[in-house]
Amino acid sequence: MAWSYLPHTDMERRSMLDAIGVDSVNSLFEDIPEKVRINKPLNLPHALSEQELAKEMRKMASANANLQDNLCFLGAGAYDHYIPSVVNHVIHRSEFYTAYTQYQPEISQGYLQALWEYQSMICEITGMDVANASMYDGGTAVTEAAMMACAVSNRKEIIMAQTVHPHYQEIFKTYAVDREYTLKNVNFANGIMDIAHLEEVVSKSTGAVIIQSPNFFGSIEDIKKIAEIAHAQGAYLIAVVDPISLGILASPGSLGADIVVGEGQSMGIPISFGGPYLGFFAATEKLMRKMPGRIIGQTTDQEGKRGFVLTLQAREQHIRRDKATSNICSNEALCALSAAVYLAAVGKEGYRQVATQCLQKAQYAYGELTKLAGCEKVFTVPFFKEFVIRLTKPVAEVNAFLLGEGIIGGQDLGKYYPNMKDCVLLCVTEKRSKADIDKLVSRMGAIL
Repeated sequence: MAWSYLPHTDMERRSMLDAIGVDSVNSLFEDIPEKVRINKPLNLPHALSEQELAKEMRKMASANANLQDNLCFLGAGAYDHYIPSVVNHVIHRSEFYTAYTQYQPEISQGYLQALWEYQSMICEITGMDVANASMYDGGTAVTEAAMMACAVSNRKEIIMAQTVHPHYQEIFKTYAVDREYTLKNVNFANGIMDIAHLEEVVSKSTGAVIIQSPNFFGSIEDIKKIAEIAHAQGAYLIAVVDPISLGILASPGSLGADIVVGEGQSMGIPISFGGPYLGFFAATEKLMRKMPGRIIGQTTDQEGKRGFVLTLQAREQHIRRDKATSNICSNEALCALSAAVYLAAVGKEGYRQVATQCLQKAQYAYGELTKLAGCEKVFTVPFFKEFVIRLTKPVAEVNAFLLGEGIIGGQDLGKYYPNMKDCVLLCVTEKRSKADIDKLVSRMGAIL
């Protein structure tokens, strides 16, 4: 079978070599010293035809526990929410999925308007004044928010709750090394930030306090109280949020947050075994000119017609490096478009219903599981769609059993918090039916 991905014939290759005046492809590499060349065959499998390769890839993919054949109760930052079919219908249009940064507004009005709508909806759900046209993912959005807060406050100390996603904490630490930031962690008590400990460590040296709500354990933090403590010391409050929770919870902006960031994967983007994802980033108007990335603005042309442009683009690709606010958030426009289509498709009432179903179904699952012998309550504070229980058997053993029953279990918290050995973080979204939850409870009862 012909290999469609190797289009050139021997005659075409010979013609190209003759055109540049060399005898063979190997002649192109003569400037590379002989001693650093690999003069032996690479340890690679034999070449396959396109048909054979497709079969091999399907075989490899079948080793994954996919969400079509298994019930998923795993969250911890990536969530199995329903994606309306219209999302894929829109983003599969070639004018969207092949587009890059919209440098030329006169031929990019469609995409610019879509991103402007995305920014507007992010502002509406977060209660903030301005949002950018997306970041790489939730973790990098958190770190960019911290760097912006330090730059604006001229301080280099960051206080972060231990209840912030462990991956986000690690990303920040990686950036903090070269920038010489100081990180202070605040302990948690009963599943939320220890307010007394925060009051002890926050000071006039603090650039920002970072919290997550719902936090990594699924618990709801007291954003308003924490904002008051941060502001009293002249520090900014950065709130990391699950956007779906904002369908029923008060917006972080209304509670005093200065910067709101998070992972937007739950808004119309499949889990996809880890990405690509979407970081959203919103802030007060005061901080607008210090925000990383691109901001799409609405304007009028010389004929008075409404149009859209790249209003602010403070990346080093656009301006001098020393003036740039960031060099990440290159282009997540397709994921941002997915989120915009999702929010438009579900609408205000649907958005509220998705959040309500997550809350109610998680409460039901929690209530039924904690009736089992071998499942213990860990925290007593309110939670949204994720909760923690302690098992009488190792989490890995329980998860292996559940996978054999067609159920993807929860996150083993002992991996990140040594004092939480045998604790599991479970997630329940609107996709899980009562029968799904009852199956989880039944099989958990069997193994425990």
